Amino acid sequence: MVQVSILPGWRMADGTHMAALKFTLENGWKTYWRAPGEAGIPPRFDWNGSRNLNSVSVEWPTPKQTLTNGMHTIGYEHDLVLPVRLTPAQGGQPILLRAQIEIGVCSDICVPVSKAVMMDLPSDQTRPDPQIAAALAARPYSAAEAGVSRVACRITPIDGGLRVLAEVDMPVMGKNEVVVLETDNPSLWVTQPQSSRKGNHLRAEADIFHAEGRGFMLNRAGLRITILSSGDAVDIRGCSGT
Repeated sequence: MVQVSILPGWRMADGTHMAALKFTLENGWKTYWRAPGEAGIPPRFDWNGSRNLNSVSVEWPTPKQTLTNGMHTIGYEHDLVLPVRLTPAQGGQPILLRAQIEIGVCSDICVPVSKAVMMDLPSDQTRPDPQIAAALAARPYSAAEAGVSRVACRITPIDGGLRVLAEVDMPVMGKNEVVVLETDNPSLWVTQPQSSRKGNHLRAEADIFHAEGRGFMLNRAGLRITILSSGDAVDIRGCSGT
């Protein structure tokens, strides 16, 4: 259903290393974005066992909206090149990248898949890989690039959690706009936002709960709002009070 490999990439001028995970899907199968939607399986990455690796940042290309068994999902079809920006613990030295990957792939059924990949990444390769460069170019727009002029969130307590009303002033992205709200706390679960738009004013409301039913604090700076449309997206980081 899916094959996974590492594209070794290149060492950048700032000392980080740009590599990628490449997912090759069989015809008719798809996999999921970091926030998979109503019916998807969120991907998980474990970098333990890597050497000379201080941190990893996954650079997600713009996903597509799809339907799985009548439910809204967000992900990718065919090949996915997923860039990963690696910060070495010791500059100028090779990195051994080892990744344990857990993803969901779906066709008529959804199947969890676990894959392990490993590769030595040399420090002297400086020529960019066109596949990785194309995936980086396919990232969502930043708030500034998309013309976002205002982002504000109103947070109110509800039974067992919090309700977030996000207001974003920006031009229409395109058809079939969908809003995704994420937090920087993996223990929190966010419902699919209900959104509406009047001109350049977009409103989206979602509820947030702790996965274990505990109380929690919500970090406004860690809120992430992604607005997806037909082919485009904008990635908004942080949300001030109204």
